[in-house]
Amino acid sequence: MTEAKFRIQTLNAISGAGLSRFPDERYEVGGGVENPDALLVRSARLHDTPIPQSVMAVARAGAGTNNIPVSALTERGVPVFNTPGANANAVKELVLAGLFIASRNLIPAARFAHTLEGDDEAIASAVEAGKKRFVGFELPGRTLGILGLGAVGVQVANAALGLGLKVIGYDPAISVEHAWHLSADVKRATSIEEVFKKADILTIHVPLIEATRGLVSTQRIALMKDRAVILNFARAEIVDTEAIVAALDEGELGGYVCDFPSTLVHKHRKCISLPHLGASTKEAERNCAIMAVDSLRGFLEDGQVHNSVNFPEAVMAREPGTHRLLIVNRNVPNMVGQVSTLVAQHGQNIANLLNKSRGELAVTLVDVEGEILPEVVTELRAIDGVISARGI
Repeated sequence: MTEAKFRIQTLNAISGAGLSRFPDERYEVGGGVENPDALLVRSARLHDTPIPQSVMAVARAGAGTNNIPVSALTERGVPVFNTPGANANAVKELVLAGLFIASRNLIPAARFAHTLEGDDEAIASAVEAGKKRFVGFELPGRTLGILGLGAVGVQVANAALGLGLKVIGYDPAISVEHAWHLSADVKRATSIEEVFKKADILTIHVPLIEATRGLVSTQRIALMKDRAVILNFARAEIVDTEAIVAALDEGELGGYVCDFPSTLVHKHRKCISLPHLGASTKEAERNCAIMAVDSLRGFLEDGQVHNSVNFPEAVMAREPGTHRLLIVNRNVPNMVGQVSTLVAQHGQNIANLLNKSRGELAVTLVDVEGEILPEVVTELRAIDGVISARGI
């Protein structure tokens, strides 16, 4: 009997380097796939789109997941995967470009040069007369403040040190892995406000969640040095754009460089906005697609949870000669005991078991010897607190 294929619906163009990792014999992949087992997206907005009940997982080929209804999917027992760090180098390089753009007034200077007319002698004369309008500053000795020391923030911090900048960063939830990669020369701030006060240039590398919406506010901008510069290559909503423009107009800020054009900033003389280029490199698109596909395959084929924004990390090697049960459940007492008892009542031996929780949600992986009995799955789904269960 031919094994049914997993069905993956793509809602954006996804790099072929990632899609090629879906084996043809096990997967049906495309934009027109019906009753999908999983969705693979980049920028497609899913908040206003009905997500089929057949969907068991959603993966975004990118870091942010604000285009995905994570809370609603969590209630359904559907993991949402992202690709942290896959585009970190691409974003880091653009942030460094932002540093040079801001410090040397490169974009206004280039615009000025494009307006020059006449012969070479006239142009040279105009250049000499006009260049004083674009006098900038050098980076060594200046202080770069970084909010968020994740995959991107750490790379920006380390690269900035190499440019001679002093670096101060704030991230109360920095992971052990990122801390290991962060240079010891980066000063750790004890508060967000400390970073605002000390930064000549501030760069933001935090996700957009309710706690970070409007993080760069009128009150915090007021703490900054005169003529300081803010870089935003994270998300537009993290910054109160009206507060930024007001500070620029009043001469309190020296400049704003961002990746998010809007009516307020895209023609403002002290703002430089780029068309969301942060992850727009072939390498980043490839890396994100590969990581997203691998996460989907790990979950669909083995029940593994890796790089999920709403599920606990749950990775367990498969025991030879076993079949696996994947149970998504509320994080309540005695769930593992009920699962173990039910499996034993059907005369099946548990070879290995993993239970991981994250907040109110838990994932339980159970490797049983022999085939998984259909009635076991049915009875597992009937346990109070179990959101979903399937045999693999």
